[in-house]
Amino acid sequence: MRAYRPTDHRECRHLWAELTEEHQHLYPATPPVNGDPGAAFEEYLTRLDLSGMWVAEILGVGVVGMVGLILDGRGGQVEPLVVASARRGEGIGRALLEHVAEQARRRGLGQLSISPSARNLDAIRCLHAAGYDALARVTLSIDLHPGGQDWREGVDLHDQRFRY
Repeated sequence: MRAYRPTDHRECRHLWAELTEEHQHLYPATPPVNGDPGAAFEEYLTRLDLSGMWVAEILGVGVVGMVGLILDGRGGQVEPLVVASARRGEGIGRALLEHVAEQARRRGLGQLSISPSARNLDAIRCLHAAGYDALARVTLSIDLHPGGQDWREGVDLHDQRFRY
């Protein structure tokens, strides 16, 4: 684990593209990115509330994961957390989460949150196992697309049924 460096840009932009494409796969009715799934990475790097970004690097392989810390009042938000698909299941995500939590503690933050996609069950399970077991906030959406998106039935919260 180490701090992001400008020389990591190409590899991290590729990871961002992988994350974007995975989100597109989870929610296929979402409009496609304008031909470049990594384009939003540059915008992310300009965020004023970005407190830090770190990468997981394997010698001889390169950058295989990244995590960012966004300031959110007296707390922080993990955004993004991404591990190269070929390296998932090796503990890299857990190591990135532990690192960003330590960085948040050093900054005196009182809470750290992360907002995975509701359909990303692997990420939700990984996050829960890493200690993210307090439900701090719920984001609800109304679908404004004509005909609606491809929502799935099946999540109950406080005796209310939600699609995801």
